[in-house]
Amino acid sequence: MNNADVKVYDTTLRDGCQAEQVSFSVEDKLRVARRLIDLGVAYVEGGWPHEVNPADQEFFKCARDLDWGQTRLVAFGSTRRKDINAAEDSILHYLIESQAPVVTIFGKSWELHVTDVLGTSRDENLAMIEDSVAFVKSQGREVIFDAEHFFDGYKADPEYAMETLRAAARGGADWLVPCDTNGGTMPHEMQQMMAAVAAEFELPLGIHVHNDTGVAAANSIIAVQAGATQIQVTVNGYGERAGNADLCTLVPNLELKLGRRCLPEGKLSDITSLSLYVSEVANLSPNDRAPYVGAAAFAHKGGMHVDAVLKRPDSFEHTDPETVGNERRLLVSDYAGRSTVLHKLQKLWPDLERDDPLVAEVLSAVKQHEYEGYQYETAEASLELLARRLRQELPELFELHGFRVIVDKAEQDTEPRAEATVRITVNGDHLHTAAEGDGPVHALDQALRKALLEKYPALADIHLTDYKVRVLDATRGTATSVRVLIEATNGEETWSTVAAHENIIEASWRALVDSIVYGLTRHREDEVGRTVNE
Repeated sequence: MNNADVKVYDTTLRDGCQAEQVSFSVEDKLRVARRLIDLGVAYVEGGWPHEVNPADQEFFKCARDLDWGQTRLVAFGSTRRKDINAAEDSILHYLIESQAPVVTIFGKSWELHVTDVLGTSRDENLAMIEDSVAFVKSQGREVIFDAEHFFDGYKADPEYAMETLRAAARGGADWLVPCDTNGGTMPHEMQQMMAAVAAEFELPLGIHVHNDTGVAAANSIIAVQAGATQIQVTVNGYGERAGNADLCTLVPNLELKLGRRCLPEGKLSDITSLSLYVSEVANLSPNDRAPYVGAAAFAHKGGMHVDAVLKRPDSFEHTDPETVGNERRLLVSDYAGRSTVLHKLQKLWPDLERDDPLVAEVLSAVKQHEYEGYQYETAEASLELLARRLRQELPELFELHGFRVIVDKAEQDTEPRAEATVRITVNGDHLHTAAEGDGPVHALDQALRKALLEKYPALADIHLTDYKVRVLDATRGTATSVRVLIEATNGEETWSTVAAHENIIEASWRALVDSIVYGLTRHREDEVGRTVNE
């Protein structure tokens, strides 16, 4: 088990998915789960597996194949229904059938919800909590009890709110987690109520806070100071309404400001890349002004600020940006981003020096491309190809002479039909191929593959696994630029490529070509490496 001072319980894949505009596919959830495992969080809540949510059921099936290391997968669900036996409740059985080693049960701690929402009695609600926790515990699971609306319930009737925690404790809960579900609790109230909970219970405590009043991080910190050793968070604060406590703000605050270890040694520096990765998977624009991880978090523009920070970084920075994986940006300087680019290029060429002209060339190209709409954080394959082209180390696998895409619809009730043709030269051979597809990008992919497969058989193992389009400036309507992100795999390695253009087909083509070129280049290098080793 993770031996951190404070256990990070991430609920991006459940509570985060309830945010407006956030919709993760099963594959998206698996991608995010892998990143959270790599970060070293203690718990990842995967969702609510039951018959009306087949996507979450599928996620839990697929999640069994992941290497969870010290991270524990959590299934989330409610207490039993009123007036039935816990062993007969289908929701509880779905939680057990998920095979997750940890189950979080939520129950009502506010009488308003007990009587007006559940339509049951105070005593029956307590029995529902105790019975449900006891049943799940009897199935060999670690049980976390989320006391929903605890703080509103405490304000209305402190004794009854505490009784709900006592019921969970009697049932054998391993954790008690008071929840500020409506996000309306003020910091001074949080301190008083969490102190009262900590004074009564010896069980480990957690905290779950929503951000409706903008104090989710502050309230979580206060709860930790009052005795909580588990924080329930989401990446980028995604969640219902105004969101949840943000992992990317709260964890650095606890580690850097309070000295409370939340992640394994050295993992705090992965926070910024995690934030950007999840925003890209969610197909949402990153919050540039987010604390710690935003692009503007360590940006300096005013002349006095720039001059001071060059002499003493701590004159205008509360912490070193590198501790959270971010970078200082001097908006009037040519040095912004050089260290990051050098770090990435040294993965390809370990002996590369900071003053190598390639570093400046790549940095300049990246800045220009990002101005045009590219975003390389989750598309390192494109960044690598950019550097290889500038260094003239990338072989030309084929030369494009042109492509054409036609989409037609014969009748009102028929499905549209896409056809693409490509004209290329491969090793001196001029090829002209055509193919149909489910859409224009699929048709282009099929036509290009048809042309290349005979020359490059390894292409048969390369498959496109994800395709995303983001509108970059909605105010320009259909004339706006779009960014296309493509993910591909050869079965052993997964990579992402990116392109941006006013024309969605052109942006898709560029990202698609990069994806194929990267895969074939890696295959060639692997073949050379195997030959050398033999």
